[in-house]
Amino acid sequence: MKPKPSMVVLRSLLFAFDIENTKSEEREKIIVSKDVNDDRELAELFDLLLKPDFLVYRPDERQWFVDTILYYLEVGENFDEVFTRVDTYFNDEVKDQRRFMKVLLDRLKCYQLEDDGV
Repeated sequence: MKPKPSMVVLRSLLFAFDIENTKSEEREKIIVSKDVNDDRELAELFDLLLKPDFLVYRPDERQWFVDTILYYLEVGENFDEVFTRVDTYFNDEVKDQRRFMKVLLDRLKCYQLEDDGV
């Protein structure tokens, strides 16, 4: 049975950037050094900090993240529920939350392909 889309799962995915996730000062510096409103810099940020965590998940869990983002993009979700509940180290407010999630989706798909050896 395929799990239903959930905003909670998206918030957990973005925990890598949350203030409550105090792993290291170096990680915090990386986060604040990137412009989260620039697609290229946002992709670099995901590659540096999110990719290693994402690849730890089982393939079915990874697909759940991808399917969840796809579902909410398709239904026109603005992702306020995610961004108002995650307090990040980002220097700037995310101006276009849907664009942010599209960049995230693209990177997650790339990670899956890389891990599958494609």
